[in-house]
Amino acid sequence: MKKLLVLALSMMAIAAQAGALESLENFMKSAKTGKAEFTQVVTSPAKDGQVRSKTSTGTFEFSRPNRFRFNYNKPFQQTIVADGQTLWLHDVDLNQVTARKQDKVLGTTPAALISSASDVATLKKDFDLQPLADRDGLQWVEATPKVKDGQLRSVKVGFRGNELAALDILDGFGQRSVISFNKMEVNAGVSQEAFNFKPPANADLVKQ
Repeated sequence: MKKLLVLALSMMAIAAQAGALESLENFMKSAKTGKAEFTQVVTSPAKDGQVRSKTSTGTFEFSRPNRFRFNYNKPFQQTIVADGQTLWLHDVDLNQVTARKQDKVLGTTPAALISSASDVATLKKDFDLQPLADRDGLQWVEATPKVKDGQLRSVKVGFRGNELAALDILDGFGQRSVISFNKMEVNAGVSQEAFNFKPPANADLVKQ
């Protein structure tokens, strides 16, 4: 009886893990546009026995392929826009805009999981994918970059059914960033104007 129970639980675990990869596949194939609110908690490695974290909130929009926008509203205003060619970062407090060639910086980043790759097969060119056990009511897939450049160690993607619910990002310095999405609307009315960015006239422009 115990062996049967263990076997049943094992099969349930395998099915749940397979379901996580299926959720990722379904999201990437079906979600052409989307928008949500988000909360981001960034936790730095412990220093002198203390763990420091900071919380930000804002809104998020995306449109496949290769377009997304993060508007950070609290505690500081910041905007990140990918327009298909350029990745823009506008820091309002610093009055500074940074511009980078999008194709050089997004290939093995969490953004590729959301807005770039068209399916799991394409994603596997840059990431090793591993389904994980369910946690916090979500199904999880861990994506590890095949190119070890030190900037990104792993991204865990959490789904509630086929709905993207969370990103758990660990960078090369041991800093962890957890982004939780709320009120996610997939294939909703997202204006393409959201992905057009023009630097403010009086802002410092840094091209990298």
